[in-house]
Amino acid sequence: MDDDGDGYYRNDSRANDDEGGHSDSTEGHDEDDEIYEGEYQGIPRADSGKTGPVDGMAPQAQIRDLAQFEAERRKDQEELAQQYETILQECGHGKFQWTLYFVLGLALMADGVEIFVVGFVLPSAEKDMCLSEESKGMLGLIVYLGMMVGAFLWGGLADRIGRRQTLLISLSINSVFAFFSSFVQGYSSFLLCRLLSGVGIGGSIPIVFSYYSEFLAQEKRGEHLSWLCMFWMIGGIYASAMAWAIIPHYGWSFQMGSAYQFHSWRVFVLVCAFPSVAAISALTTMPESPRFFLENGKHDEAWMILKQVHDTNMRAKGYPERVFSVTTIKTVKQMDELVDMGEGTAWHQRWRMKLADLFNQVTYSTLTLDYINCIIMIPTSVLTSISLLSLSYYGLTVWFPDMIKYLQKQEYSSRTKVFIKEKVEHVTFNFTLENQVHRNGEYFNNKFMNLKMKSMVFEDSLFEECYFEDITSSNTFFKNCTFIATLFYNTDLFKYRLINSKLVNSTFLHNKEGCMLSDFSDENSAYMIYFVSFLGTLAVLPGNIVSALLMDKIGRLRMLAGSSVISCVSCFFLSFGNSESAMIALLCLFGGISIASWNALDVLTVELYPSDKRCTAFGFLNALCKLAAVLGISIFTSFVGITKAVPILFASGALAAGSFLAFKLPETRGQVLQ
Repeated sequence: MDDDGDGYYRNDSRANDDEGGHSDSTEGHDEDDEIYEGEYQGIPRADSGKTGPVDGMAPQAQIRDLAQFEAERRKDQEELAQQYETILQECGHGKFQWTLYFVLGLALMADGVEIFVVGFVLPSAEKDMCLSEESKGMLGLIVYLGMMVGAFLWGGLADRIGRRQTLLISLSINSVFAFFSSFVQGYSSFLLCRLLSGVGIGGSIPIVFSYYSEFLAQEKRGEHLSWLCMFWMIGGIYASAMAWAIIPHYGWSFQMGSAYQFHSWRVFVLVCAFPSVAAISALTTMPESPRFFLENGKHDEAWMILKQVHDTNMRAKGYPERVFSVTTIKTVKQMDELVDMGEGTAWHQRWRMKLADLFNQVTYSTLTLDYINCIIMIPTSVLTSISLLSLSYYGLTVWFPDMIKYLQKQEYSSRTKVFIKEKVEHVTFNFTLENQVHRNGEYFNNKFMNLKMKSMVFEDSLFEECYFEDITSSNTFFKNCTFIATLFYNTDLFKYRLINSKLVNSTFLHNKEGCMLSDFSDENSAYMIYFVSFLGTLAVLPGNIVSALLMDKIGRLRMLAGSSVISCVSCFFLSFGNSESAMIALLCLFGGISIASWNALDVLTVELYPSDKRCTAFGFLNALCKLAAVLGISIFTSFVGITKAVPILFASGALAAGSFLAFKLPETRGQVLQ
């Protein structure tokens, strides 16, 4: 590669002669091209030096001026950015980009599915695993913690080994552990599988947007990255629809004794891994990002991919005769590789050195993110905007269902029937008893057989010579009661349901195995959760369409600031929602408006950072986004049933601050991809 020129020519035979020919990938290849191709690929000549010791070379010749080297790299990157934009213009936008759009959309869809899985299975999984409130809360947060780790890990790795390869690894980890989580029985193993599944899918967002952006020309980038965001919505709709269709079918289950059970919610967990598996299969047919290859000195590989993009689009548009006119492309100066350890070195030592080198490179990429200029100054506003939006969005979206459940519980409690000082003798109860309170009652020689007790409370009551058989209960308690000569056979009325009660000559035989579920829950409540999530994700569609159509017209900053302001106003109106229908409507409004902010931030993040650090920076910011989500969920859910004012004012204030910070960012519309 000729570092003195711009390195990019169109059908210039004189330039080709001066340069010494083309690569193997281009026409006019001759014997001299072998040396030239080696220069393209960054392969040093036999007499060129590396940073490691080489026989016959003075140590002084191995030392580089790092500052000068970085300056040369920056110059190369600036030239490459301009040339690459021109090349993408020639390649056009067509069949190749749309194919990649759907492939990467599946990966983004898998991320959307992952967010909803645990919330949908909790009402059923808590019965199988006997989950306490603390365990359920931890299971809800563990996915975000895993995604936080994954975003940071895979983002850094994608800048070192490639976007496609890293995305394949991360999706594979997600698929494997999502599969395992549907079969494991214990809470700890399920928690670990969901954590590792989250670590895998954590690489989806930072890699997908960076990967796709590097195939998009400047005038298409904002619009089509926004269209790509729609797949996150499709993932939420898919998860809601599958939960609605699968989980209530309790017949879709089997068990092997009492040790192994596979219920319908596990089928749902398995089905939710399909988008990730489909993304892996489709991604194997797609090439690596040519921009990544050029940043890493691999000219010929990048040229072949860009030619593939050009030819695919031209054939689809009916111009198969058009020739890809690019002959050479600027590549970026590379760090010298590790010295060859020799053929006699053991394989495990070579792998250990390779892994150590890769770790050092990822660490270097992360630590040299240029925090002074990139993190602390310009993208402090990005970082803060993402954190505030995450805090508000994820906090509110988890708070909404909990608040609706609380409203349902309040409405359910308002219909509770109260019986005082009733006397019942010689009666057989064989029907469902639900939502009742009995105080100071007396029950003599009564039979309670083959029934369900749901939200039943007996206080200061007497049971004498009664018989309980085959009872299934939830949220049922006996407080300060006395049982005389009473038999409990095959019931789940364990002694811990008998609060401060006395047992006189009473016996428990063949107790049912199971858990005490004190929460208000039934099938209607589960359906409501699926329905609310379905509507909430579907409501994002108008916001996605509007942001895609306007992103390149009004700019990223106006989109971000305008959406944040309107989201702030819609969030404030939540304080007036005192019914289920009102809360659902406001949830849909908030989700539909705030999605434009997310889309604008995704586009801004892609365009603010240089290619060699784009995934690292995006992963770092996405990790902070998930950390803010964990904080938001923890803060907001603690106010359920206490007050609506604090979460609403907190979220509104965060969104208002985010809209103000948006104007501190640079506008990236119309710029080449750095």
